[in-house]
Amino acid sequence: MQVTELKIQQTPPALKFSTGKDEYEIPALWLREKTQDPESTDANTQQRLFDSHLIDPDVQLTEVEPLSQGRVRIAFSDGHSAHYTTDYLLAEIVDADHSPAPIAWDSSLDQRLIRHDWRALGDSKAFEAALMAYLQYGYIVLANVPNTPEQVLEVGRKFGYIKETNFGTYFEVRSKPKANDLAYSTVALGPHTDNPYRDPVPGIQLLHCLVNETSGGLSTMVDSVKVVDALMQEDLAGYMLLKNTPVRFRFVDKGVELTTRRPMIKTDETGQTLGVHYSPRLDSLPLLRADEVRAFHKARKRLAELFNHPDYEVRFRLAAGELMFFDNSRVLHGRTSFNPSEGARHLQGCYIDLDGPRERLSEIIKGSKQTEEAA
Repeated sequence: MQVTELKIQQTPPALKFSTGKDEYEIPALWLREKTQDPESTDANTQQRLFDSHLIDPDVQLTEVEPLSQGRVRIAFSDGHSAHYTTDYLLAEIVDADHSPAPIAWDSSLDQRLIRHDWRALGDSKAFEAALMAYLQYGYIVLANVPNTPEQVLEVGRKFGYIKETNFGTYFEVRSKPKANDLAYSTVALGPHTDNPYRDPVPGIQLLHCLVNETSGGLSTMVDSVKVVDALMQEDLAGYMLLKNTPVRFRFVDKGVELTTRRPMIKTDETGQTLGVHYSPRLDSLPLLRADEVRAFHKARKRLAELFNHPDYEVRFRLAAGELMFFDNSRVLHGRTSFNPSEGARHLQGCYIDLDGPRERLSEIIKGSKQTEEAA
């Protein structure tokens, strides 16, 4: 929301904000909850010292008094009175989290936008650029990552917090006999979400290449935001089926069985696509009426065709010392098959929670503001 102005009205008492096109009055109840009175809100944590759920739902403004230096005093019908700054109120109206908007992409994506040098990320500006690129495109590739075992954990901790699973704190991606997952084989892997059978699904995946002596095993990436939008334009009814119909995902291993049910398409509260839960190796058709099953499968089939279409796929060779870092639900990953007789192919991977990069970005922005204020 583009807010251009906050208007103070004394008679009758009211606060309004303008978007340049329309004007809206701010509800008294909303303002009452936002009080910055030191006896009501802790200045350090910004957490409330009172139970806002018990505010009188019919509370009204009784006085709005403009003060100096962008401040205003607001009094309420329940007897409460507090000073507010207009900057604080405007920030709360916009409710910005400083994260950039996602940018949908296809096979034409300029790879220079997502490639960053690990050695430079000790500098806050370089780290901010890498974080912004990840939040916009859903993935980045880091070069010059030390080619040593468990280095993936250090990179993970730079961006967030390691998430341990039944595969361990980190996992080895290389072919092995009697593998408990096809990732640990030499076969091609189509675009997919890792661990869609978990609750929650791992947010971010890191894959660090230690050795790659094969001509095959190319890494593939597809932006589900772009693909889901294409499906929605083609087949809105099919899109709605995939968005609203729970699907079972199941993983079976020795002594472990993990099952969950969730729709294939994941959106936010406004309906914007956040990602997908997608793995043809692990899902099951939902049991619906025969006509509904056909319609669901038709939409699922078209989604698969789009995910596997070269117009949407980025394909590259991950070299030793490079690391893929991607949103596990937004950006589907896969690989081409490879011949182990050509040489070794060994990656190490781990997961971190989805909110890590946003937290790191907020730390940088907050630090920059404090430096500016001190100057």
